[in-house]
Amino acid sequence: MSRQEILKHAAPPVAERRRIIEAMPLPANIGALLDAAAAEVPDHAAWNFFESGEAISYAALRRSVNRLANGLAALGIRKGSHVAVMLPNVAAMPMTWLALARLGAVMVPMNIGYTGREMNYVIDTGAVDWVVIDEACLPTLDALPARPERLTDDRVIVLGAPRQHQRRWLDLLDGRDDIAGLPAPALDDLMNIQFTSGTTGFPKGCMLSHRYWLTIGLINARRDFRRYERILAATPFFYMDPQWMLMMTFYQRGTLFAARRQSASRFMDWVRTHRINFTLFPEVVIKQPPSPYDRDNAIVRVNCYGLSKDAHVALEERFDFIAREAFGMTEIGSGMFVPIEATDMVGSGTCGTAVPFREVRVADEQGNTVPSGNIGELVVRGPGILQGYYNNEAATRQAFHGDWFRTGDLFRQDERGFFYIVGRVKDMIRRAGENIAAREVEAVLRGLPEIAEAAAVPVPDPQRGQEVKVYLVLQPGLDKDALPFERVIAHCEANLARFKVPRYLAYIDKLPKTPSEKIAKQVLIQGAADLRADAFDRVDGVWR
Repeated sequence: MSRQEILKHAAPPVAERRRIIEAMPLPANIGALLDAAAAEVPDHAAWNFFESGEAISYAALRRSVNRLANGLAALGIRKGSHVAVMLPNVAAMPMTWLALARLGAVMVPMNIGYTGREMNYVIDTGAVDWVVIDEACLPTLDALPARPERLTDDRVIVLGAPRQHQRRWLDLLDGRDDIAGLPAPALDDLMNIQFTSGTTGFPKGCMLSHRYWLTIGLINARRDFRRYERILAATPFFYMDPQWMLMMTFYQRGTLFAARRQSASRFMDWVRTHRINFTLFPEVVIKQPPSPYDRDNAIVRVNCYGLSKDAHVALEERFDFIAREAFGMTEIGSGMFVPIEATDMVGSGTCGTAVPFREVRVADEQGNTVPSGNIGELVVRGPGILQGYYNNEAATRQAFHGDWFRTGDLFRQDERGFFYIVGRVKDMIRRAGENIAAREVEAVLRGLPEIAEAAAVPVPDPQRGQEVKVYLVLQPGLDKDALPFERVIAHCEANLARFKVPRYLAYIDKLPKTPSEKIAKQVLIQGAADLRADAFDRVDGVWR
């Protein structure tokens, strides 16, 4: 179906859709949403992890989730327990999440690319009581610098082959499939401590409730008044997107198709093979060679993020589907979207207007709304946004003006009410969809005694959006022979997830500073015609 045919579908105006959606009652908790779907479409496929062949019906999923919840409860996991989950994109990941939701326990997702240092930080900061981990990630657990005494081997649940005293995940599915005696979590009970890169240099744990996930799922399931029966998730479940997409799928009584990992070259093959109706479209797919089958797809709409104006127009023309910009972040979930019928906004660069359940405005440093057209910080409020940063009261206070969450992003609003992102307050680098806090990279680099100062900046990259470049100032009296780049790279690889490791490394005598002695990164960026020049390229193995 072409995008012109899709747009002929009758639906109420966007303001009326918002009113209708906000009047819809939420399920009592995440488990109640699964129960309702299983009762209505018991034999329909809930998900299909197509690369591993793991598909399951709603009725079978409900039984398995209940069994797993009872198995976890038998171990002592209960309401309020903090359970770190370090699993790849396999069915066990969302099944564990749903089972923890049944119990009122809290999932603390962990990136499978974490080093021991990063895992240790999340376990410590997130007050983790238990770990569910893939067998392949056990060496990272072994590499913890300081494993908490409470995290004994019998509190480690392994997908695969456990070691002595550890638990086997599959064994937990042997329990009963009723939920008699299990607690019923409330909407505002904590569901996730979702760690997200922050400008403080270390990730912050967003406290996300059942209401958070159910609200985002409802927004995305109902915003267009269209049917999305087949939804593709191609990013890892330890990030927020596949989690809310699963909630969206449950509301739609549809099927979530999940890839093991994202692939630009195979993405459109997945879309065609599985007749996908909705997905998040990675910009890198546009850079793939054109195919005569590009328009052979069943997509109704895709979400896209941060596309250039020309790229947005070209995307719709090439694939003949509807692509609409949206804005969201872990702390708020969905924030804004461009309505499906707003064809005149394609290529405008706008992020749209507020989604249901959200209010947004552009504010000055004191939290006052700025006039239309002026630049300020986007602030957001509404039911179900984060409850705060776990174990970090200072960061929580700094993140809010009253009940308005400060996004850290600079926006302006036009006379029609559409919002446009114009920059970042945050010192963040975005590589291939991953957020990298520059200060975390810098802190790791300063762990080398030879380094006096370090500055990480983004380098534009046609494939990944941005790459990380670091400028290194060595201690007085040292030159680069005292600290070869091989040592710097090895140190980063040992202490940072792979996607955070800098690609470009440059030695510099002195960093530019502001009058308050802060590093003036804009001077570094604007003073170079080519930011790759005079730097070692780790990927290509050459000096530029």
